[in-house]
Amino acid sequence: MEDNATSPATTGGEYPLLPLRDVVVFPNMMVPLFVGRERSVAALDEALAKDKLVLLTAQNSAEVDEPTADDLYRLGTLAVILQILKLPDGSMKVLLEGMTRQHIVEIADNGRFMNARCEPLVEIEPKGKEMEALVRHVIDQFENYVRLSRKTPQETLLSVINITEPGKLADNVAANLFIKVADKQKILAAANVRNRLVVLSEILSSEIEILELEQKIRGEVRQQMEKSQKEYYLNEQMKAIQRELGQDSESGEELEQLAAQIRKAKMSKEAAEKAFRELDRLRNMPMMSPEATVVRNYLDWMVSLPWAKQTKDRLDIKRAGQILEADHYGLSKPKERILEFLAVAKLKGHLKGPILCLVGPPGVGKTSLGKSIARALARKFVRMSLGGVRDEAEIRGHRRTYIGSMPGRILQSIRKAKSRNPVFLLDEIDKMTADFRGDPSSALLEVLDPEQNDTFVDHYLEVEFDLSNVLFIATANVTYSIPPALKDRMEIIEIPSYTELEKLNIAKGFLVPKQLKNHGLARRRLEFTDDALYHVIREYTREAGVRNLEREIGAVCRKVAKDIALGDDKKNIVVTPEEVHRHLGVPRFRFRQADKENAVGVATGLAWTEVGGEILSVEVSVVPGKGALTLTGKLGEVMQESIKAAISYTRSRAAHLRLDKDFYKNYDIHVHVPEGAIPKDGPSAGITMATAIISALTGRPVRGDVAMTGEITLRGRVLAVGGIKEKLLAAHRAGLSTVILPEENQRDLEDMPKEVLSELSIIPVENMDKVLETALLPAEGKTRTRRRTPKRPSPARRVAPAQRGGRGSLRLPASLQH
Repeated sequence: MEDNATSPATTGGEYPLLPLRDVVVFPNMMVPLFVGRERSVAALDEALAKDKLVLLTAQNSAEVDEPTADDLYRLGTLAVILQILKLPDGSMKVLLEGMTRQHIVEIADNGRFMNARCEPLVEIEPKGKEMEALVRHVIDQFENYVRLSRKTPQETLLSVINITEPGKLADNVAANLFIKVADKQKILAAANVRNRLVVLSEILSSEIEILELEQKIRGEVRQQMEKSQKEYYLNEQMKAIQRELGQDSESGEELEQLAAQIRKAKMSKEAAEKAFRELDRLRNMPMMSPEATVVRNYLDWMVSLPWAKQTKDRLDIKRAGQILEADHYGLSKPKERILEFLAVAKLKGHLKGPILCLVGPPGVGKTSLGKSIARALARKFVRMSLGGVRDEAEIRGHRRTYIGSMPGRILQSIRKAKSRNPVFLLDEIDKMTADFRGDPSSALLEVLDPEQNDTFVDHYLEVEFDLSNVLFIATANVTYSIPPALKDRMEIIEIPSYTELEKLNIAKGFLVPKQLKNHGLARRRLEFTDDALYHVIREYTREAGVRNLEREIGAVCRKVAKDIALGDDKKNIVVTPEEVHRHLGVPRFRFRQADKENAVGVATGLAWTEVGGEILSVEVSVVPGKGALTLTGKLGEVMQESIKAAISYTRSRAAHLRLDKDFYKNYDIHVHVPEGAIPKDGPSAGITMATAIISALTGRPVRGDVAMTGEITLRGRVLAVGGIKEKLLAAHRAGLSTVILPEENQRDLEDMPKEVLSELSIIPVENMDKVLETALLPAEGKTRTRRRTPKRPSPARRVAPAQRGGRGSLRLPASLQH
C-alpha cells in the first residue's frame, strides 16, 4: 500500500482515463474504488508511473463492459491517487481524491487504455444575497431529505452544514444523494455555482416528494394491517355468537365433508397428518379471510389426488403386439424393445424399470407409440409437453406463499388421469431451456429416477407422493440437447426416418382411410394410385415422418369433396399424379436425381439432415496460379479441415498419383459445394473431397453412378461415420447404384431395408486407394478397362448400430429442402 499527495492541476493536459460504472466523483471527494477491468488497471498503472493523476468519467450505460469514447460523458473529474492496494486476482483497491472539473476535448485509445486530453472547467461563483438564500434553501431541503430517507446517516448532514463554500456544498450534497447517474452528471457539468444549486434544489424537491409518498404508502399499509387484525377479532366474536345461536352449521358441514374426504383418500401417514393440521387451521380461521381460501384450495388438491387409486395392468404380450402392429407400420426394433419391456414387467409383477426415451425426427410416430403402449396396458394416458418450459416450478410447483400458486404439471396430470399409475408421456424433452427461474431438466432428475421418485415432493403439497408406479415415456428429436445427467436416467430407443416404401404403405394403410373418413368420403369410391402417392411423397413433402404427407392427402380429399359438392358425382374417383398436380399445384420440392454422367472434378457425397439423408455434389476446379485454396458453399470449420486433410494426403501421394511434386505451388484449387446458402459441416465428406480433388488434378473422371461417405485421415485411412441408413436411402432415392462406405460401417447394414440393399452395390473400404480404384475411371486418351461391379458384402456380425447423426456424420440443417 502507498500513501501520496499531489497538488491538483489547474491547467489542462493529457491523463489516463478511468471509466466508472454507476459512480460520479465530485471535486474535493475522497472515494474508494475496486478496479477489475484490465484496461482500467492499465490506466491506473500508467498514472502511478507518472504524476498519479487520472481522469474519472462516468459511462452512459453501466451494462457496457468495454466502453469506447462514445460510451462516456464528456465531463469528468481529475483525481489524484492517494492509496492503492493490488489484490491477488489482479484487481486493485484504490483511494482517490477528486480535484477539479475537466472538460474532455479528445479521447485516444492506445490499445491498453484510453487517454483523455482535457481542459479545466472554470467555475463561476456569483456573490450576493440570492446565493446565500439558495445555500440556506438547499441545506433545509437536504435536512428534510435525510429525515425522510433511512439511507443517509446523520453524520453526513452535520458535515455538510459546516461547509461554507457554495460550490463545495453543492458537490457534497449531490455526492450523498441516491439519484441517477445522469442527474449527478448534470450537477457536475454546471460550471456556474448558482445554476448548480438551482439544479440541485430541483432534484432534491423531486426526491423529497417521492420519499413523502413512500412514507404515506407505508402508513396506509400499517393501517390496513391494523384493520385486518380488527376484522379478525370481530370475526372471532361473530363466530362465538353464531355458535351460541347455532348458526355455524353450514361451514361446519363443509369442514366435516373435507375431513371425511381426507380419510377416504387413503393418503400416506405423513400426508394425512399434514391435511388434518391444515384442516384444524381452517377451523380457527374466518371463512371469508384470504388465508382460508388458500388452505381450502390446498385441501381440495390433497383430497383430489389419486393416492391409492390405480388401474390394473393387462400384461398380455400377444395383445400388446397386435395393438402396436395395428397402430404403426414398420418400426420393428422399437416395437420389439417395448414388448421386451412388457415381458419383463409380466415376469416381475410390476413395471418399475428404466425410463424409455423415443428419439427420432418429427412425424415418425413417437407420441402415438406412447398412446399405443397405454392402450396395450389398459392404463390411463396423460401427456405433458416440455417444449419451451424454462421454469422449475412447472415441474415441482409453486410454494403456497405465492398468490395463485398450484402444484407442478406432474401432479396436475396425475390428478387429471385419476390414477397413480398412468402412462405419462414427457413430450419434446429435448426442447427444455433454463433461465433465472431455474432449470426444469434438473427438477426432472428426481422424477425420472426409479430409485428416488417414490418420494417425490412437490413444493405446493410439501409432502411425499409416490411416482414409482407411473410409466414415464419421453420423446425427443435429438439427444445432444438433453443434459447428460438426464439422458443417463433414460434408455434411448431410436426411431429412424421412414423410407419411401414405408411411407407408401403407411399412406395406403393408415393415412388415406383416415382422411377419407374425416372428409366424409368413406362411402364413396376414392382411390389413390401408388404413382400418385409417390408423387406426393417426393415432390410435395420433404420430411422424415409422415405428418406433412397426411396433410397433403387431406388437401387432395378436400378438393375432391368440393368437386363432389359442386355436382361432380362420379362413383369411381381415381387420383393419379396428374390429378395430384391439379389439386395441389406446382410441386414444392424437386425430386433430386443424381447426375450420372462421368465428370472430372465432380464427386457425389452423402449427407444427413434432421429430415433424412441427401446427396451432396462436390465440385473442384484446378487452374494455373500460385497455390491458393478457395472454399465456397458455406462450409463449416470441420468440413474445411477435411478439405485441407485431403489436400495433404494428395501431396503425400503425389508420386503414386503421377502428379508433379510441386503441383500445390503452381495451381490454384477451388472447392465448391453447390447450394451455397445452406450451411454444411462435418467430416464425413472427407473421401468425397479427396476423390474430387484427385480427379481434377489427374484428369480422371469420377463415376457418375457412385456415391460415397467417410472421414479421411492424413495417411489415407477411411474412418466410420454416422447416419448410414439415411444416407443409403438418399442414394437409393437418387437412383445411384454403388455406394462406398467405411469398412467399420458394415455393421449398420443390418438395419437397412432389404429392398434397398438389393438394389445397391455396397463397397466397404479401409483406405483411399480402394476408394480411388472404385470411383475413378482412366483419363481420356488412355485405354479404358471394363470394371466389374463389386458385389455387396455379406452383413457383418450383429452389433449396436451407430447413432444417427453421431460421430463423423456430415450434418446439414433441416432447411435443406429444395
